[in-house]
Amino acid sequence: MVNDSYTGDVSPGGEPDVRTIGCLRVTKVAVDPDMSNNCYLLHCTETDELVLVDAAAEAPRLLELIGDRSLTTVVTTHQHWDHHRALAEVVAATGAAVVAGEADADAITEQTGVPVTRRVGDGDRVAVGTCDLEVIHVAGHTPGSICLYWPDEGGHLFTGDSLFPGGVGNTFGDADAFRQLIDDVETKVFERLPDETWFYPGHGGDATLGAERPHLAEWRSRGW
Repeated sequence: MVNDSYTGDVSPGGEPDVRTIGCLRVTKVAVDPDMSNNCYLLHCTETDELVLVDAAAEAPRLLELIGDRSLTTVVTTHQHWDHHRALAEVVAATGAAVVAGEADADAITEQTGVPVTRRVGDGDRVAVGTCDLEVIHVAGHTPGSICLYWPDEGGHLFTGDSLFPGGVGNTFGDADAFRQLIDDVETKVFERLPDETWFYPGHGGDATLGAERPHLAEWRSRGW
């Protein structure tokens, strides 16, 4: 694992937390006191290019973090309103391309007025300069929810609202959606990726897959 002081514990209005993983520098910031969304600014240390994961809110703060560097892409992990409230303003200011899961792309455009430049699914890649992240489509929280995986130094996974410490994302009482989500999380994430993989969710603190793996059967049994 990465040996640094990063904890992933951030709060709206507070300072970001930063770590470097190979050629990828991750800046985690929380926005909106009501929803406490996490936004992740990914920086290629070799080219200075940036990708933003979820322009959730507080566009001026996100643009301040970006500064005069090149934001090439905004990835929207899923279609829920709280994850793209700053999308239009950030894209207008930077000219960044917009990436989203195939099944959520139309809804994101309908809600934000921003065209999705690139629709992605399992196995597609999102470039952060010279760093390539793998797209993992994890349906259930929404039909087109996506995660991004960076394999260096133990593995690092940006999960949106599909996986949190303590359980999978909310499926709002829909039993079929829950089964889809827990199945996808188990087969596409836990069965594929190592215990040391650190994951970064759309709200709250981070965790490792190894810390959560023993609870998968419990999550499936309780149904949420």
